[in-house]
Amino acid sequence: MAQLRFALMSLLLLLGHGVPAMAQGFAKGPHVRSELVAETANPKAGSDVSLALVSTPDPKWHAYWQNPGDAGLPAEAHWTLPAGAAADAFRYPVPQRLLIAGLMNYVYEGTFVRLTTLHIPADARGVLPVKLKLDYLVCTDTLCVPEKAELETSLTIGDGAIDPAARAKFDGWRAKLPKPLSMPATFQAEGGTLRIAVPYPAGATAKDVYFYPLTANAVDYAAPQAVTRDGDRLVLETKARAAPVALEGVLAIDGQGLLVTAKPGTVAAAKPAATLWLAAIGAFFAAVLGGLILNVMPCVFPILSLKALSLAKANNDEGSPRAEALAYTAGVVAVCLALGGLLLGLRAAGATVGWAFQLQDPRVILVLLLLVAAIAFNLAGLFEITTPAFVNRAASTGHGGAFATGALAAFIATPCTGPFMASALGAALVLPWFAGLAIFGGLGLGIALPFLLLGFVPAFRRRLPKPGAWMATMRHILSVPMFLTALALAWVLGKQAGVDGMTIGLAATLLATLGLWWAGARQARGRSRAWLPALPLVLLALGGVALVRPVAASAPAAMAGAEPFSEARLAELRAQGRPVFAYFTADWCLTCKVNEKAVIETAAVERALADGKVAVLVGDWTSGDATLGRFIEAHNRAGVPLYLWYKPGQDAPEVLPQVLTQDLLASRAKRG
Repeated sequence: MAQLRFALMSLLLLLGHGVPAMAQGFAKGPHVRSELVAETANPKAGSDVSLALVSTPDPKWHAYWQNPGDAGLPAEAHWTLPAGAAADAFRYPVPQRLLIAGLMNYVYEGTFVRLTTLHIPADARGVLPVKLKLDYLVCTDTLCVPEKAELETSLTIGDGAIDPAARAKFDGWRAKLPKPLSMPATFQAEGGTLRIAVPYPAGATAKDVYFYPLTANAVDYAAPQAVTRDGDRLVLETKARAAPVALEGVLAIDGQGLLVTAKPGTVAAAKPAATLWLAAIGAFFAAVLGGLILNVMPCVFPILSLKALSLAKANNDEGSPRAEALAYTAGVVAVCLALGGLLLGLRAAGATVGWAFQLQDPRVILVLLLLVAAIAFNLAGLFEITTPAFVNRAASTGHGGAFATGALAAFIATPCTGPFMASALGAALVLPWFAGLAIFGGLGLGIALPFLLLGFVPAFRRRLPKPGAWMATMRHILSVPMFLTALALAWVLGKQAGVDGMTIGLAATLLATLGLWWAGARQARGRSRAWLPALPLVLLALGGVALVRPVAASAPAAMAGAEPFSEARLAELRAQGRPVFAYFTADWCLTCKVNEKAVIETAAVERALADGKVAVLVGDWTSGDATLGRFIEAHNRAGVPLYLWYKPGQDAPEVLPQVLTQDLLASRAKRG
C-alpha cells in the first residue's frame, strides 16, 4: 500500500498536473502560500545576499522536508538568474514527524522558511531580475496534490545596506537552521542495527532527541530510535535499512538541529550503569594518586613549603596538627570542587574548555603573580601575614590560614597535570556530573593526603625536625622558589598580554610590594593596625587587573621545522604517507615546558625526527583556542600536555605518555 501511494504521488508530480500561480514576490498555490524575500534589495556588486523562501501550508495540509521519509517528494527549485549569478541549495529548518498508516513522513505543518545565498557577479549593474520556479507536493492525511509556484523579485545594485528590521527577521530564520557539528560523528551498521555516536557536552541537557537522515534509505524511517548518554556523546540506535558508506543527517536536540556527517567506525552499545560506576570509582582513585604526585611537582612545592613550616610548629604541641591538616584539606578540596563544578557547568553550556582553563586568562595570571610575590616577600621576612580575626572565627578552629594555604595550593596546581591525572580528569568530563565532581574531589584529597597523614599519625610528625632558629633560615631559602614562580608567571603574562600587559603586571607587583614593605616597617616598630596606610597601595595594585587585556597569540617557540597544528595540515601530511608527531602545549603548563626543553627540542631528538622524515605539528593552547580544545577533548584529555604519534597506514594515533624521554621519540622516529 505504501509503495502504491508513493508511486501515484510520483506520477502526479512528473505529469505536472499542478496548479501554477505567480505574483511579484509571492505566489498563492491552491494549498501553500509562498514568498521570496531578499535580506537587502540593494546589494553590492560582487557580494552575497540571503534569500528566504517563506512557505505557509493551509490548515490540515503539510509540505515536505528535503528527505520526505517513507512517502512524499522533496521540492525542486529552478532558478532563472542574471548572467554570472548563482544560488546555493536551500537550507531547511528542522522538520516535524508525521506517522500515517505506519509510514514516517518528515514534514512542515505550519509556516517554514528555507534560506539560500545568492552570489552576485562583480560586474553586475542596475536591476537584477530573480525568478524561481518551485515544484512541490502538498498533502493531507488522505490526499496529495502536486503544485507549482513561480516567484519573481528584483534587486538593484546599490550600497548593500540592510534594514535593521530585515536583519532581525533573517537572524531569527537563521537561528532555526541546523548548525554544523564541529566534532566528527561515527556510525556502525551491523546485524540490521544502526548505531550513531555524536559528540555532545557531558552534563548538557538532551531530552527530545531524534535523527533525521539525509542519506536516503540508510535507516528504517518508521522504526523507533533509542538514545542513550555515553559520557560526552549521544549514542542513537535504530533499525538499519542498508549499510551506507557515509551518513549525513540532522540531529534534533530539544528543537535545535545539528548537521551531522558520520564516518564508519566502531560504536559500542551504551555501557550499563554498573560499568559506569566502576569507571567512576577507578577514575576517583586515579585522581587521588595523581593529586598525590602533584605534591612533588615544582609548581606546587613552593606553596606546600608553607604548610611544612606550619606542621613543624605543630609538632612542638604549639598548634593543633589535626585541625591544621583538616583545614588545609578543606581548602584544597573546596577549590578543586569549585573549579571542577565551574568547568562542568561551562561545558554543559556549550563552551569548549578544559582543566586549568582559568590560567588562559591573563587577568588570573596577574592575580596569581601578586599573590605569589606577596608570599615570596613574606617568606623572605619583609612582613608578617596575620590571619584576620573574622576569618578565624568563621573557621571555628582558628585555622583560616591553613584553609587559605590549601586553596592557593590547589589553584596553582591545576596546570601541572601529572602522568596519572590525564585519564582521571578525562573521565571526569564524560561521566555524569556527580561522578565528575567526585573525581575532582579525589584530586584535592590526593593533594592534601601527605598533610592528612602528618596531622593524624604522630609517628610521621615525630620524624619532622624540631622547631628552632633553623626555621627562619629555611623560610628565607624557601622564598627562592617562590620568587622563581613569580618570574615564571610574569613571563606567562607577557606571552598572553604582550609587553604592555607584562609592564602593567610588573608595575602592579612593584606597587603592592611597596605597600607590603611599608606595612612590614610599621610592624617592626610595633605599630597597631600596620596595614591601614599600605592598604590603598595594595588595592591600587589589584586595580591593574582590569587594565590587562589578552593579545593575539604568537606562534609558539618550537623545534626547527615544526609547523602550527591544524586538522587540515594533519590530514594533508597523513595523505602524503608521512609519520607525524603532534604535540599540544601551553606557556603556563610546566610539564609541557620541561618535556620541550629536556626532550623535544634537544639536538638528538631533532636529528632523529629529521632522519625519519617525521613531520612535527605544534598546537599552542595558551589562550584556550576552542578548536584545539575540541581536538584535545576528542582524545580523552582534559588539557595539555597531549602527545600524539601518527604512523602511516594506521587510522588512530598512538597517545604517548605525558612524561617523555629522548629514547621514546627516537625509537618511534626510526620505526616511522
